[in-house]
Amino acid sequence: MRILVALIIFSIIILFHELGHFLLAKHNDVKVNEFCLGLGPTLFGVQKGETKYSLKLFPFGGACMMEGEDEESADDRSFNEKTVLQRASIVAAGPIFNFIMAFVFSLILVGAAGYDEPVLSGVMEGFPAQEAGMQKGDEIVKLGNKRIHLYREVSIYTLFHSNEAIEITYKRGGEERKATLIPKLDEESGRKLFGLQGSSVRTKGNVLQTLRYSVYEVKYWIWSTIESLKQLVTGRVSINNISGPVGIVKTIGDTYSEAKSEGAFLVLLNMLNICILLSANLGVMNLLPIPALDGGRLVFLLLEGVRKKRFDPNKEGMLNFVFLIALMVFMVVIMFNDIRQIFF
Repeated sequence: MRILVALIIFSIIILFHELGHFLLAKHNDVKVNEFCLGLGPTLFGVQKGETKYSLKLFPFGGACMMEGEDEESADDRSFNEKTVLQRASIVAAGPIFNFIMAFVFSLILVGAAGYDEPVLSGVMEGFPAQEAGMQKGDEIVKLGNKRIHLYREVSIYTLFHSNEAIEITYKRGGEERKATLIPKLDEESGRKLFGLQGSSVRTKGNVLQTLRYSVYEVKYWIWSTIESLKQLVTGRVSINNISGPVGIVKTIGDTYSEAKSEGAFLVLLNMLNICILLSANLGVMNLLPIPALDGGRLVFLLLEGVRKKRFDPNKEGMLNFVFLIALMVFMVVIMFNDIRQIFF
């Protein structure tokens, strides 16, 4: 059951991403040869009109295969026969649909469970927050130059900046105050802490607040994904801290098992939270300016628009293929790392 739930979540998110490409391709009269879920050999396929709808062997991934997308084609309905703007809209639609999905799921989550206000439930004795005079009930407004809307933003910001002094802006009784916190080593945990404590209580708001905090929810996951990538590039996070499909399936399964004893409602909320995380994450990752990803294709289209000259589709297709192989190798490394951490 745990694996089935994980596969359903993966399938929904990937299908919605590819649906974005598919719908914009149809809107711009581009011929779609195949729309599939999964990668590898075809297990099952149905031809409807000009498009084959299929299910592949490996359930991680999917594709919307368009005529002339990575090769020359004489068909006047091929991808490369369309204008730069039309092609850019088709390419960008996948990540945009992921952000739309994340927002819709956030609406359900925030509407049902509320949002976590950035209000302190207390401060740790002997740590910088207490020494700076902060106390229970203080509302965090800004950390450095980052505006804060959710307490989780406080948690992850302090985690990413645990070796730096942070200027914190907070409100007490409507009055805005500022303090500079220098992290202090906690001997028990071995981590540097600021001494801030947040509550797990979530606040339910009216319709407008639900809409606003749903946007903040998506923004939080997009921001945390980008910050995590920065940490990886700068070497602050190692490849061992990254989870691939196997690790994500395990996380989903573990979360499902833990929440199941508390009832179906808690299971639903936890699965929604994971869907928001994965959908926003997939949207961000696909916008990275790397060939074979949507972001890389958008870079080519931007350069084409500036140069007023189209790149050789065969050369672009070959470059995309090379980077796709490299990404697949990277995913295999991540997968084995997941397996190693689970079983060894």
